[in-house]
Amino acid sequence: MGDRKVLLPGKWRTARGLAIMLTIATVFVPPARAHADEGCAAVDVVVARGTGEPGWLGVEIGDPLYGMLQDRLPVSTSSYRVNYPADYSFDVGAGSADLVGHLAAAAAACPGQEFVLIGYSQGAAVVHAALGTGVVSWYPGRVQLPDYLGERVAAVLLFGDPMRGLGWNVPGAYQFRTGDWCTRGDPICGSGVDANAHVAYGSDLVDAANFAADRI
Repeated sequence: MGDRKVLLPGKWRTARGLAIMLTIATVFVPPARAHADEGCAAVDVVVARGTGEPGWLGVEIGDPLYGMLQDRLPVSTSSYRVNYPADYSFDVGAGSADLVGHLAAAAAACPGQEFVLIGYSQGAAVVHAALGTGVVSWYPGRVQLPDYLGERVAAVLLFGDPMRGLGWNVPGAYQFRTGDWCTRGDPICGSGVDANAHVAYGSDLVDAANFAADRI
């Protein structure tokens, strides 16, 4: 079962370390279908999937976790899949730009809407880039959430987070709203050597759904 923490201030190691950690992340088959939710739901769940992860929001995290959030949240929900390559180009900047662009458009169309941000593996790096975590501030094309959008982020849920493995956390304004799960043995977010641990977060999803529900 994963080790969750509410993030506290961290330290920088090296950008090279991030590249190495992302490179050894498990490869999946690309997704085969598309889907979009419509309307102004009270909460929009925005998911950045892991490297090559199949499924609409991601079979490991996004798809099952979104189902749990639908069951637990006492309000209407919608979902959005961050549009970025999620491959070995590690185009975290493109992911952050799409995430911020989506939140800006959704916030304008739905003035009362809140957001839950979910990132798994490389997708966690995308979320960090959008939130303004220092270690990814150098990524080409990175776009950061402006404060007025950041205030509407109710919860941030991270899994197999390479930034955690490098000793970095989300910026202070997001710390109380952020849960970060790292399965024991996962070499991407921790110091483990078990590659299979990077795809073993199923037992943490209930905890994550409850964490988000407590902040809605």
